[in-house]
Amino acid sequence: MDTFRARVRQWLADNAPEPTVNRSPEEQLAAAKRFQAALYDAGFAGITWPVEFGGQGLTAAEQQVFNDEAADYDLPTDPFMIGMGMCGPTLVDLGTTEQKTRYLRPLLRGERIWCQLFSEPGAGSDVASLQTRAVGDGSDWVVNGQKVWTSGAQQADFGALLARTDPDVPKHQGLTMFIVDMHAPGVSVRPLRDMTGRAPFNEVYFDDVRLPADAVLGEVDGGWAAAVTMLGHERVSIGGSVRRRHDPLAYTNLAELARRTGRADDPVVRGELAELYAAERALTLFNSRLRQEADSGTPPGARGSVAKLGGAELLWRAVRVAGLIAGARTAAWDPADEAGEELAVAINATPASSIAGGTNQIQRGIIGDRVLGLPKEPQVDRDVPFRELRVGTQPRA
Repeated sequence: MDTFRARVRQWLADNAPEPTVNRSPEEQLAAAKRFQAALYDAGFAGITWPVEFGGQGLTAAEQQVFNDEAADYDLPTDPFMIGMGMCGPTLVDLGTTEQKTRYLRPLLRGERIWCQLFSEPGAGSDVASLQTRAVGDGSDWVVNGQKVWTSGAQQADFGALLARTDPDVPKHQGLTMFIVDMHAPGVSVRPLRDMTGRAPFNEVYFDDVRLPADAVLGEVDGGWAAAVTMLGHERVSIGGSVRRRHDPLAYTNLAELARRTGRADDPVVRGELAELYAAERALTLFNSRLRQEADSGTPPGARGSVAKLGGAELLWRAVRVAGLIAGARTAAWDPADEAGEELAVAINATPASSIAGGTNQIQRGIIGDRVLGLPKEPQVDRDVPFRELRVGTQPRA
């Protein structure tokens, strides 16, 4: 393992690019694709994925080594996070041999970007209430509907789409997951700007989009099981993505902020920083355990909700510490102060952490039900055919 760590450390020192400031989105994306291809060629993309589909076939221990070393760098890998952390692992779990052969290697090399198409205007936390329809037409499927809050859809080449294929059975039973070409006729992507001033989310419309039979990921009408698989990967991915040391809200950067602002000797600030460090370290170790167990054949299951909830709570704790240290300077900064702007953007983006991947309330319900074994909340609609439900904009039949 020491040899692997030394190889990772040397490669990153030689190849990690400087942050791409003052570049257009197109230039930044091109640079990110070049770096991802180099990462793959060096053997550091898909570290635990199967060798026969482009991965390295190594263990979670090597992945943890790479994560630890890469945390010191601001690597341009964000466009690939959903593919690498959510869609790709689900393809590994559920995809056919043909699907894995076709999609995984280009995903790992950064040649194709993926997004996840779950949430809808009337189906956010209750994903199973979605109304986007996929209707069989010969051997094809025809999709109509709308998705919203889709991260990265403006850059994506493919998406994992959850659609309703049988409205005459209860809502969890009539769903199917599809692989959709985001450039196909009938697919429209519109950006949504949030309070950071940026547009990381999108709404996506499907108007008579035709999908072939081999676009099904998993089983027809087995989409809920596929969704649970992907959501498990998503929650672990989100929970594990908050500790990169270049993040403005990471412990190391807030400790440096305290030093620069003369607050490092304040006992209250020191206490809060110590609590933040402990929480950050605990989440890191928990995610490392989940990855190791997954590598040995034990999927995270509902415990992924612990990682996701822990990540969201950690960010809120970091925001409180940032406010304690910087005070009004978290709301206003010199226009030339890029660090101040990035901190403000990170603070404004934090509320999304309590929503993306399922709200904190949903995560607590999952943890109580499936991890702690507490009684389930009543669900009066679980056995009712979807067509008879009034959900979102769907009127009662």
